Amino acid sequence: MSGFPILSVMLAVPLVAALACLLSGAAAARTIALIATLIDLVLGAVLWAQYDIGGAQWQFQENVALFQGFAWKLGIDGIALMLIMLSVFLMPICILASQSIEKRVGEYMAAFLLMETLMIGVFAAQDLLLFYIFFEAGLIPMYLIIGIWGGAERIYASYKFFLYTLLGSVLMLIAMLWMINEAGTTDIPTLMAYDFPADAQKWLWLAFFASFAVKMPMWPVHTWLPDAHVQAPTAGSVILAGVLLKMGGYGFIRFSLPMFPQASADFAWLVFVLSMVAVVYTSLVALVQHDMKKLIAYSSVAHMAIVTVGLFAFNVQGLEGSMIVMLSHGLVSGALFLCVGVIYDRLHTREIDRYGGLSINMPKYALFFMLFTMASVGLPGTSGFVGEFLALTGIYKMSSWVALVAGSGIILGAGYMLYLYRRVAFGDQKNADAAAMPDLSAREWLMLAPIAAVVLWMGVYPESFLAPMRADIAALDARLAEARPEGDARLTPGNPAAAKAYEAQSHETAAHGGAH
Repeated sequence: MSGFPILSVMLAVPLVAALACLLSGAAAARTIALIATLIDLVLGAVLWAQYDIGGAQWQFQENVALFQGFAWKLGIDGIALMLIMLSVFLMPICILASQSIEKRVGEYMAAFLLMETLMIGVFAAQDLLLFYIFFEAGLIPMYLIIGIWGGAERIYASYKFFLYTLLGSVLMLIAMLWMINEAGTTDIPTLMAYDFPADAQKWLWLAFFASFAVKMPMWPVHTWLPDAHVQAPTAGSVILAGVLLKMGGYGFIRFSLPMFPQASADFAWLVFVLSMVAVVYTSLVALVQHDMKKLIAYSSVAHMAIVTVGLFAFNVQGLEGSMIVMLSHGLVSGALFLCVGVIYDRLHTREIDRYGGLSINMPKYALFFMLFTMASVGLPGTSGFVGEFLALTGIYKMSSWVALVAGSGIILGAGYMLYLYRRVAFGDQKNADAAAMPDLSAREWLMLAPIAAVVLWMGVYPESFLAPMRADIAALDARLAEARPEGDARLTPGNPAAAKAYEAQSHETAAHGGAH
């Protein structure tokens, strides 16, 4: 791959296809979108196969100076690689899930293809301003997808989504401009190693937190998410839960933790408190939902709260666990939204009480739905177990009390997910129209089977996904060592000697395979 600009090609393919879709009829637009997303999936597979585990931290780099202070600078590490793979894997499935869209099909497909370009750009950008452009521009196609092709309350939901996310990012832009002036560069790898003044770190951290907390979303700025999910078309919900929420977690890993390690330690208590509230509160809210999409949306907030706690546990297990939870949640929540879409296309309602006993007339559907329900709960052998076990191990090293509260989210998650599955798949068939629904079509098989295979693959052999990220997570852990908080719920910076001892212990554990 030496000299071949594979990342630029991956950005260009869906962009060119989006323009073609705008000029094509409905059938042609569907075909063009599917082919373009499959091409990007193949390129992503090549990227993964060519990625040199144990090689340089930043690979496939491209750097073209455009004008003073701004460059087309791309490159990935193992963390970005996994999130790009998640993006290109879900996109063809989203195109397949969009067969029910009948109005303005060309524009719809173009919006999704533009979204793919912007998502890959977020994870591949190595220039601070380039990252911000990709990060913010991603709002536009999702705003259009919800606002044009959404449900009855789509205008309200799209405005709420746009305003929440945009307002948080204005503060981040101001912080970025100050950082560029202070460090004299827009290069993200350079900024990750730059030591900003301790007093400035706090303000910078809060500015970035305002953006990433909304994107995750963290409690109490999560209220846009259930509305957006309920009103978005099925494919919109898949990509929103599968990838867009992960941009907040990626932001914490790429910016907040390495660039402001001392401020991250000082504000860890804030992240822990907000995340603990989110785990318990949103799980309880999910228990009483009547709308399937809204239930899964609230479960997403609870799962992403485990991610934020794991990231700020300041150890290798917490960081690795958070990454696996993000990858797993992207697959499982996307699959659950697809499962809702399958029966919504037949009956045009998401009310849980309208269904029941679907395992009788839709046994194949019930099997897939059961697998994804179990993965969401964290059943051993599925992707959900690996991530949550690693994350909770890291959290427990940091604070047993926080681990106890975060662990309660798994118990509550089992409650609302199994309750949902029982009401939909088992019991009496009370409604003749639900009892008459046909089982999965060939297209729906193609949507669900690949996700099921990867969920089981990640659950049985997670090393495939951990190996590319391990060196980058170890480097981040080393960066955090001096500021690492210590002890059970004592969220203040530890003394340097203890931090160095802990760092040595963590690296020794990672070198010998440790908890992996």
